[in-house]
Amino acid sequence: MKRLDDFRLRFGNKELVPIMIGGMGVDISTAELALEAARLGGIGHISDAMVQDVSDRRFDTSFVKEKTKLFKHNIDNSDKSVVQFDLGRLAEATRLHVGKTMQAKEGPGMIFINCMEKLTMNGPKETLQVRLNSALDAGIDGITLSAGLHLGSFALMADHPRFREAKLGIIVSSVRALQLFLRKTSRLNRLPDFIIIEGPLAGGHLGFGMDWAQYDLGTILVEIKQYLDSEKLDIPLVAAGGIFTGSDAVRFLEMGASAVQVATRFTVAKECGLPSKVKQEYFRASEEDIIVNTISPTGYPMRMLKNTPAIGSGIRPNCEAYGYLLDGNGSCSYIVAYNEQIAQHPDGKNISVMDKTCLCTHMRNYNCWTCGSTTNRLKDTTRRLPDGTYMELTAEHIFRDYQFSVDDKIALPEMPEAVKA
Repeated sequence: MKRLDDFRLRFGNKELVPIMIGGMGVDISTAELALEAARLGGIGHISDAMVQDVSDRRFDTSFVKEKTKLFKHNIDNSDKSVVQFDLGRLAEATRLHVGKTMQAKEGPGMIFINCMEKLTMNGPKETLQVRLNSALDAGIDGITLSAGLHLGSFALMADHPRFREAKLGIIVSSVRALQLFLRKTSRLNRLPDFIIIEGPLAGGHLGFGMDWAQYDLGTILVEIKQYLDSEKLDIPLVAAGGIFTGSDAVRFLEMGASAVQVATRFTVAKECGLPSKVKQEYFRASEEDIIVNTISPTGYPMRMLKNTPAIGSGIRPNCEAYGYLLDGNGSCSYIVAYNEQIAQHPDGKNISVMDKTCLCTHMRNYNCWTCGSTTNRLKDTTRRLPDGTYMELTAEHIFRDYQFSVDDKIALPEMPEAVKA
């Protein structure tokens, strides 16, 4: 039986282990996790979601504090249109996060950044352009365009000197989305270097409606492969969503994928940004604990654990500090839902907002437990310790298990010597 290591992802003359670790925000896919993937010969992602807050935590900057101070006068105002990002500070935060990560990179692999179009930041075009170009400035190996059609994103980078050097790709969930993207960017004479095909079993935001269960990753992969072949386009395809073992990955590579993107198993890696107590929630999860709902202000369905603290929380919108989901008019569907509840409960007490959530604040505080469809299987990848908790794994252990396992087997970690004794 073939192993994932029998295949290679090729970018020109460069060959990589065909494993990408997905770009989970906010700083769940940490620099440390991405650096391990690169060291091992694969591709790691960092995320630029809420990059100013990430910079503050990594480098003791004060971007969030300064922004909050600037707009403090607006905190009690339901109109958030005045809350704008300073583009210079946004660029500085991005360069810090990306640049320091790239300086630490070792090994034959690559590091990409995941860039969500849905982070509209009360200036959709301007803020996106700054994030993309600042990442290129800082030397990122590649950019993955996610959470949106990104019909104008290539044009936003077209004048950058690294536009044709860096690896640029997009996440799609249908052949139609890919066709729209390719048609819109054709005038730039710049094809994507890779296409990530994300199926309905992925974690976090889904590129489907609430009818997601009617779709299948394998079917979408074949459709997109046939379309590219008919157009005589040779672009590496990366299968993503629900790929739990190395054998799962091999099956997709045998169907025509050039690599796989995986994330769920790395949520419980020591290098992952989730707090240890949250990782234990992932380990303990059952199949019934995993749900798909529409509480995200982005408009996309989102898969998460049903006991996530973000569900039903009625916290005050914190746009003056964050505001990453404010649209071009300074609005967000959570603000609308929150204000409706305030109208019913003018004292502001016992507020519960069920249909939307303040995604910025909850993701920043690791209280929005987004997850993949296979999260309930995480307990089967490790050992249970005498105190009842589950042992966290190293990113290297998980990566190597994907790379070398066969027959759908999962290698368990060694029990710590202290426990054995």
